[in-house]
Amino acid sequence: MAQYLLSVHSVEGEKREPMTDEEMQAFMRRIGELEADMKSNDALVYSGRLAEPDTATVVRVERGETLTTDGPFAEAKEHLGGFYIINSADLDEALAWASKTSDCIGRPIEVRPFLAMRGA
Repeated sequence: MAQYLLSVHSVEGEKREPMTDEEMQAFMRRIGELEADMKSNDALVYSGRLAEPDTATVVRVERGETLTTDGPFAEAKEHLGGFYIINSADLDEALAWASKTSDCIGRPIEVRPFLAMRGA
């Protein structure tokens, strides 16, 4: 079984209508149902939502000295907003989970396999 990253991207400054309390509750219920479906099929490994990119800190070591700078690492309009790590028999199954996820949250989903590590 392979693992895949399903990444959810947001576009900075993109205008979206704010959700009412009822819409937010329905949205969170759909996400809960999606994640329950993933869990019941032994697909969900982990999921997480990230804070805004301006909260990031970049750490690098140059000539033995640790330097930190305000993030994000890359200046871009699009940024990673959240992700799922899933177990999947193959790419087709991972794409099916991505389709369900995209339908649930209304965002495009990037699907990338993790590389198999020797000896792991």
